[in-house]
Amino acid sequence: MTARITIPLISTNRLRMEVDGDGVTTLVAAKGCPLSCKYCINAKVLTDTAPSNPVTPEELVEMVKIDDLYFQATGGGIVFGGGESLLHADFIAEFAKLKPEGWKLTAETCLNVPEENLRKVLPYLDYYIVDIKDMNPDIYRAYTERGNEAVLRNLRILAENVPQNHVKVRIPAIPDFNGEEDRKKSVEQVRAIGPDFRIEVFSYIIRGEETQEKEAT
Repeated sequence: MTARITIPLISTNRLRMEVDGDGVTTLVAAKGCPLSCKYCINAKVLTDTAPSNPVTPEELVEMVKIDDLYFQATGGGIVFGGGESLLHADFIAEFAKLKPEGWKLTAETCLNVPEENLRKVLPYLDYYIVDIKDMNPDIYRAYTERGNEAVLRNLRILAENVPQNHVKVRIPAIPDFNGEEDRKKSVEQVRAIGPDFRIEVFSYIIRGEETQEKEAT
């Protein structure tokens, strides 16, 4: 018997506008991430004890299709996040085969996943929102406790296989980790890989134990 494909669903966030691209979207957040970022904005996805609900692709379609009219009318759809969405590449591929035509699918991702995970979703995802952290490998490792070799490889795969203007690369100003010159260098390196990638520079605002984001000036 073939095992069911599920994701450890933490939450769905409906009727989002102007935060995930075009149209009305629903954010599907699942548990699991390969990084250990110091200022993680959703640290609950990292813990084994975080409450989650195993959901199949069929069940998720039933849950989110309540907003089918909004998706169809506005060019929106489903945004897979978390955590790291591409840890659940098999699930995303199966969901894509079941969803109604017209829904756009987006992944919020750090791209620090095996190449095979990315290649599994290439035929199915329409857009990518990539949180690159910093392109400097030393800064990246200091902040995430992981190397960024997989990130660079997967960024090149996106540049070669999807319309580059369907990829938004987000480069944060991270207090105590990178400065203005670091971010400028990151922008230059991203442009060298994907000249037509959309780039967003923004800031982490640290308030006690909470991390928020704002557009950098």
